[in-house]
Amino acid sequence: MNFGFTQEQEELRSQLRRFLDERAPMGEVRRISETEEGFCRALWKEMAELGFLGLTIPEALGGSGLAWVDLVVLLEETGRSLLPSPLLSHTLASAALIQAGNEAQQQQWLPRLADGSSIGTLAFLEDSDSLAAENIKLIGQPDGAGLRLAGQKRCVMDPEAADFFVVAFRRGEGERDLRLAIVEADAPGVSAQAFPMIDATKRMGNLELDDVHISEEAILSGSASGASDFERLLDAGALAAAAEMGGAVDEALRITVEYTKQRIQFDRPIGQYQGVKHPLAEMYVDAESFKSLVYYGAWCFDNRPDELPRYASLAKAYATEAFVRTGIDSIQLHGAMGFTTAQDIQLYFKRSKWARPIFGDAETHYERIVAMRGL
Repeated sequence: MNFGFTQEQEELRSQLRRFLDERAPMGEVRRISETEEGFCRALWKEMAELGFLGLTIPEALGGSGLAWVDLVVLLEETGRSLLPSPLLSHTLASAALIQAGNEAQQQQWLPRLADGSSIGTLAFLEDSDSLAAENIKLIGQPDGAGLRLAGQKRCVMDPEAADFFVVAFRRGEGERDLRLAIVEADAPGVSAQAFPMIDATKRMGNLELDDVHISEEAILSGSASGASDFERLLDAGALAAAAEMGGAVDEALRITVEYTKQRIQFDRPIGQYQGVKHPLAEMYVDAESFKSLVYYGAWCFDNRPDELPRYASLAKAYATEAFVRTGIDSIQLHGAMGFTTAQDIQLYFKRSKWARPIFGDAETHYERIVAMRGL
């Protein structure tokens, strides 16, 4: 494979950066994050019109039909700007339908996801904080021509913005009975509520399912073992989160470098001191290293699915550690003022706190990699 981006991908990045710089500068990001919805509908519509929301959706269904490497370019740029939007959850809902949806389900939902008229998200986690398939306990009880779901899903991304949820549940007690289903937000018995977050640019919450009826047509067919669809979506989530983190780390480093050039101490910019240069260099090396894993993982998503689990876990584990270190070191290099709300760098520190557990922290993924090796 070619480890460099193509001219078209670089042009996509330039277009994205211009759009976000003009329509979502940091002042606007702060304003949007404080609104009730937590994202801007007008900006969301513009992103749809420019094709950003349907980047990996097939052209026949209203999207651009591009690859996951192209998607990484989009996620890096939205991560760089800390754009408050349901893009990550929306992207994963699209991936679920592309992967496991039948033709009718794809025809119903993918064009609406591509044009931004509908927003989707995943609802997987329950009481256990583990993402392992065996921890999905929600049971679909037989109910006439369909099933009935009663339970709670925790830590759902963008629960109040979503028009539908891709819910993981079991048709029985065995792991092979794990299934995914589309549950519409306005269905009777469905309620979702966001809870306060340290990072105001992201929305998380819980989904309540109070004897919610779902038809057989709402169940994604997927593979013979629903667990494999579930695992692939977790890999997609880990990879997408790591891609966002790549852009955020780059921008946090840029902001910090600029500050160290301007901050004068003992008649010299502090960036000239070795004690400042070293952590900045380490941030750069960390960022470039985990982004390489993200790029290869994204290529594997479309070309070598058997290698995806390993590289998704490597990318997320390394990205988590690097982002947390970058957030802390950037604050320290700004001094006490780095913690104040007047400074933008504290927003990246807060984003690192959100990014750490989403789709598994570093320890979770390192343990998974060890298990893959049979150690």
